[in-house]
Order: sequence, then C-alpha cells, then structure tokens
Amino acid sequence: MNSDIKRLHRVCFSGHRPEKLLSEYCNIAEIEEKIKNLLRPVISKSIEDGYTSFITGMARGFDVWAADVVLEEKEKSPSIRLICAIPFLGFDKKRSHTEQLHYRYILRKSDYVQVVSPFYNPSCFQKRNKFMVDNSSRLISAYNGSGGGTYNTIAYANSKDLEVINILSHR
Repeated sequence: MNSDIKRLHRVCFSGHRPEKLLSEYCNIAEIEEKIKNLLRPVISKSIEDGYTSFITGMARGFDVWAADVVLEEKEKSPSIRLICAIPFLGFDKKRSHTEQLHYRYILRKSDYVQVVSPFYNPSCFQKRNKFMVDNSSRLISAYNGSGGGTYNTIAYANSKDLEVINILSHR
C-alpha cells in the first residue's frame, strides 16, 4: 500500500501537557479522566469513518492519554494500529518512574515506533510533529488557544489540508 493511501486511514494527535490544561480542571487525575472521556467518542467516530491507524507523539498528558484510548479500542478491534512517533531516544528519561513504566508499556503495545532523532536536538519535536501530520489525514487535538507545539502542529496540519478536530471545542 503506498504512503498516500496509508495516510488516508491515519489519525494523529496533538495536545497540551497537563500543566496547560490545569486552568480548566482541578488536578491531573481529573484532567486525564475528562480528556479520555472527550477522546473516546471522537476516536470511535474516526474508526467508524474508516481510520485504522493512530499516531501519537508520546508527550506527557494528551498524547499518552490518546494512546491509552487507542489501546482500549485495539482490545476490541485488533485491526486498529497504534504508531508511536518519538522525537528522540531517551524522551522518557525526565519523567517519574511511574510515567516511564507507563510510557514503555505503551511502546510495547504499539504496532510501530518511529524515532525521529537518535538524540535530542532543537528541531526534533518539530520534525516529530511534521512526521505525524505528513502521514495522516486527520488531527485530533486538545487545544486551548495558547501558543506552543500544539498551536504549531495545528497550523501545519491546516496548511496540509488535514481535518482538525479540537476536542476542547467539540463538546
């Protein structure tokens, strides 16, 4: 299957880390629950729409929570694929021990891991985001209007004519 055909069946994710979402919710556990509850119907609808592969950038917060929901769907339908796009090797090193264990669990359960750079460099996050957008036709985001990587990824997705669904305004 050529890459343009594969792209038509792929969704990528971009969203804020928990700290940027704290203004809307009280604590990280509550944020996680709310975000996953917003993600579930949008991911289910994507599957109904014919999407079979989901690409996560594996950042703390939204990306990991999106991966969790995709893995829930994969349990119900083994044809669902999870792709982890890692900006650099060792991306999980500054996380807590519990977060590192969860990160590694997701990588083990995924169908494919794309490492963008063997080591950290200033452009590795942008390259990861470009990889995700360039290999998808839909972007599911949790965007609150602030600047940063999610803003840049959405702008790039719009320039590439991806369908962009923001779960924070999709209620």
